[in-house]
This record gives sequence, C-alpha cells and structure tokens, in this order.
Amino acid sequence: MSTPQKSHFFAHLSRMKLINRWPLMRNVRTENVQEHSLQVAMVAHSLALIRNKYFGGTVNAYKIATQAMFHDVSEVLTGDLPTPVKYYNPAIQAEYKKIEKIAEQKLIDMAPADFKEDYAALIQHEGQDEAEAFIIKAADVICAYLKTLEELSAGNQEFGLAKKRLDKILKDYHSQEVDYFMRAYVPSFSLSLDEITQEDNAL
Repeated sequence: MSTPQKSHFFAHLSRMKLINRWPLMRNVRTENVQEHSLQVAMVAHSLALIRNKYFGGTVNAYKIATQAMFHDVSEVLTGDLPTPVKYYNPAIQAEYKKIEKIAEQKLIDMAPADFKEDYAALIQHEGQDEAEAFIIKAADVICAYLKTLEELSAGNQEFGLAKKRLDKILKDYHSQEVDYFMRAYVPSFSLSLDEITQEDNAL
C-alpha cells in the first residue's frame, strides 16, 4: 500500500452543510446544500428505477445516484447563486457556467492524485451522458418543488410563485418517469406524519 496522500478535498466537501439554499427567500426551515444533494440523489435513483422498470430504460441507477450527490459540490467555492440572479439573462447564465466550470476543476485538482479521474467523472458536468444528466436535473427540480410544498404547508406564501414556476418546468419535461413520480409519490409530501402513518396502516 502506498503512503497516504494528504488532501483538503473532503474537508472542502464537508462545508456543503454550511451553504444555505434559497438565500433571497424567507424560509420557515433553512435547507443546506448537503441535505439537498442527498435528497436529489435519492430522487434521481428513484427516477432511474422508474424509467428502467416501467418505461424500457437501461440507465445505471447507482451511477446516477452517486453523480447526483456531487451535482452541487462546486458551490463550496461559489456559494449558492439565487435562481433569479443566475437566470436573469443569457449573459449572466453563460458567465456563471464559466465560474462553475472553474470551481469544478479547482475541486478536482484538490482530490487525492490517485482518485482525480474518479472524482472528475462525478464532478464535471461537461461530457455527462445525456440521459443521466436529464434525470439528475429533473430530480433537482423535483426537490426544489418539494421544498416549496414544505414551505407552503407551513404557511409561508413566499414560495407560491416558485411552486407555479417549478410545476410548469416539470410538466414541460414530458417525462414519463417524472410524471410517474409526481403522481405516485409527491402527494404524500403534503401530508402530516399522522396522516402518512394512518395511510400506511391502511395499505
């Protein structure tokens, strides 16, 4: 076994929990990038399974779940740029893509030398398989949608317009796995723990 290679890579990744999402919105409960990334990984894995089981897909659900865990890691260097700013116009969007790419490369450079290629495959968005990238993006949007449901159910009407915008995006995907997830699983997110438990016992 070779001498252990020191690296700050994992210390940087651990700071994902310090970066809060939705920074321009009043939140009943704050959400950080680390917990968001785990939820995206879980939803992306489910979307991949749905595609494979019901709609003739052949994607690798485990690979997609792992890539999804890393989909926002560059934000440990850039922070979470609010969506209204990021997509304000094409010029800002293009410039942010450049910044994101630089941050991704900087993180890859921090990874232990023996694992750089492995982490590059997870961190870099460029060159990602189209079907895998779509599922991860769709999962990202679904998780943002679930956040709006959580805030609205807590009486925070500030997320009302965000919910409408995300609902339209999801419908415009015309994706069978997304539509299935939205119909089968999303309604439960608006229920209380007691309601979920009662329904589970009735099944």
